[in-house]
Amino acid sequence: MNVGRAGAAANWPRLGFGAGLRADHYEAVLAGSKGVDWFEAITENYIDTKGRPLAVLESVRRDYPIALHGVALSIGSADPLDRRYLKALRDLVDRIEPALISDHLCWSSVDGRALFDLLPLPLTEECLVHVAERVQIVQDALGRRILLENPSTYLSWNASTIFEAEFLSELAERADCGLLLDVNNVHVSAVNLGFDSRAYLEAIPAHRVAQIHLAGFTDMGTHLFDAHSRAVSDEVWDLYRYALERIGSVASMVEWDDDIPPWSRLVEEVDRARQIHAGVFSTGEIGHAAIAG
Repeated sequence: MNVGRAGAAANWPRLGFGAGLRADHYEAVLAGSKGVDWFEAITENYIDTKGRPLAVLESVRRDYPIALHGVALSIGSADPLDRRYLKALRDLVDRIEPALISDHLCWSSVDGRALFDLLPLPLTEECLVHVAERVQIVQDALGRRILLENPSTYLSWNASTIFEAEFLSELAERADCGLLLDVNNVHVSAVNLGFDSRAYLEAIPAHRVAQIHLAGFTDMGTHLFDAHSRAVSDEVWDLYRYALERIGSVASMVEWDDDIPPWSRLVEEVDRARQIHAGVFSTGEIGHAAIAG
């Protein structure tokens, strides 16, 4: 097993197996339903709100580690970083004390207008310098390292000169940030753009990966769509197994954001991640009770 250049030197939290915290499951989670070790919350759902969502998040945080996962940082945009957003994010981080903070390698705004999509970047040296500088600014503002997630991709720039996995690897080294490896996105992008998904995983620095995403895609006939509306596919489970063999034991979670099933069905998906992990490492489960803070 190749666990990377620095192995566990990054000291990422060993959270175990989690799920996305979604409003459809608030009642089940608050009632004490078991089955996961930690939760990931969509950052923007809890910024600038003092209503029930934040109260729920604080209640869940008393019993479980929380990861904050954003969709609005727009780290690759040519627009200036949104300082108001960073201040609000810092306030939420100070309040919740999340185990991990993440967003996407993408751009999602132009001329101050939100585009409400996670758009791919031209993977060039110029873009690499630009994004690395912005990641450092964000980390300084938050007082924490962040993770960047590989996006699901449907097209590529003719100007790109760097393989995405190599771009992420170099970005993580230059900015000293972590990576959120979305295994479903690797598969979706590999099929859509025609690259080898295992070669992608082999180019990712294992010691920089702090978290793994698992989700379901929709086959549109001409391309795969990262829908998060169904169970994880067999192809993605196979790739997850390979990722664990190559990267090591990493906090893993299941995303299910549309056509959301009952809590018990989501837990079945989380349990499958546990079973695959156990088959790779034969070390049993990693529970949230062992996680400090």
